[in-house]
Amino acid sequence: MQLLEFTNHKRNAIKETFGAPEYSYVFVRKAFEPILEHFGDCIELSGPGPEIDTHYQAARARGEDCVLLTFCPPNMTPLGQECPTVPVFAWEYDTLPSEFWTDDPRENWVYVLERTGMAITHCTFSSDAVRDALGKDFPVWTIPAPVFDKFNRAQSPAIGWRDKYSFVVEGGLAVSAGDVDLSLFKPGFAKEGLQALRLLSLAARSQEDPQAFDFEGVIYTSVLNPNDGRKNWELLISGFVWAFRNVPTAVLLVKLTRFDLEGGLLPVLQYMSTLGRFSCKVVLIDGLLSDEAYGRLVDATSYVVNTAYGEGQCLPLMEYMSAGRPAVAAAHSAMADYMSPDNAFTIAYEPRPTHWPHDERLAVRCRHNLVSFADLVRQYRESYRVARDDRARYARMSSAAVDSLRAFCSEEVAKSRMAEVMRHVAALSAKEKAVAAGR
Repeated sequence: MQLLEFTNHKRNAIKETFGAPEYSYVFVRKAFEPILEHFGDCIELSGPGPEIDTHYQAARARGEDCVLLTFCPPNMTPLGQECPTVPVFAWEYDTLPSEFWTDDPRENWVYVLERTGMAITHCTFSSDAVRDALGKDFPVWTIPAPVFDKFNRAQSPAIGWRDKYSFVVEGGLAVSAGDVDLSLFKPGFAKEGLQALRLLSLAARSQEDPQAFDFEGVIYTSVLNPNDGRKNWELLISGFVWAFRNVPTAVLLVKLTRFDLEGGLLPVLQYMSTLGRFSCKVVLIDGLLSDEAYGRLVDATSYVVNTAYGEGQCLPLMEYMSAGRPAVAAAHSAMADYMSPDNAFTIAYEPRPTHWPHDERLAVRCRHNLVSFADLVRQYRESYRVARDDRARYARMSSAAVDSLRAFCSEEVAKSRMAEVMRHVAALSAKEKAVAAGR
């Protein structure tokens, strides 16, 4: 089998596009790489174009099947090529876009999927939305990004309460919000705040030794793009400060996935300048970390946190829970596949009407989920109590997180489900060859 693949971002340019719309597809495609190589020769394309059918025709001439996997939203999936095409996409809403509102008919995802005739999503919630739109027999497979095997860290067991811990940041700029003058970042002072961040960044780069922070207590971590309105990060941070305003042993590490200071650190610090004084620790980490540095962030973590309105799979939650770090999050959308009270402090939420995120009309056509602020504060405090006072329960939750994510996003699971996709593609190819031979 010849496998063609592309994403809407180039891997070698991810540093410049870190945090841009749909940038995470680069990481999804990378996670699938060892799985796809199991089924055939892989060719990573630079994008849609005539080379798709050039490769397809060459494979057919060799008597070999060929398929194109597009790691991008359906509205960026090419149509019209001879090569069978499988869109691989994440989706976090209960309905698929099913209307035209621009000159590009691909804005209607139903239109796209009717033409590809098959798809891969990353969670049951998304697959259900596809079947609701295209019929219960539509060929759609649920295959999460197989991150479990990489992030399952037996050599670094989860620790709920840390007596003392020194966390080193390499490859990024870290700002402890309690140690800077937040008045520099008050709304309306963007120019002054950005200048202060540039000076901090320059000072961090000029140091011979990497930045280091000493912590004691319970360490919460969240990974998010502050420019992604779906992440609801203001609630995550304000809930933390509200829960632990006078608790210096509560630590929140926020890894920002954004390529620039203006879109990353600045809006978060501006928001935090409105929250008043606090003794808990909130450290913001900006920049693209190496795999080793990101691994140290996982190792430092007691709990991973998410307050998003919806998730198509949520790679950070999957990564941290694969490493045995229990979650504080709401078990809706994709997270319902792998979160439970056994492995997470599940936050109450309420569905609310909204619009598809790329619909410039803002037409209300779907729902997302609003996390309860009061329950978020309760779950923060209860998770802290468990980490501090009930280490046996914390250990059980850590073990349950590993077991759940192994069953959800291991390479073994992904290979089994991808084999079904390849058998379907081969059957379509055999049928096409039989029809051609009959002529």
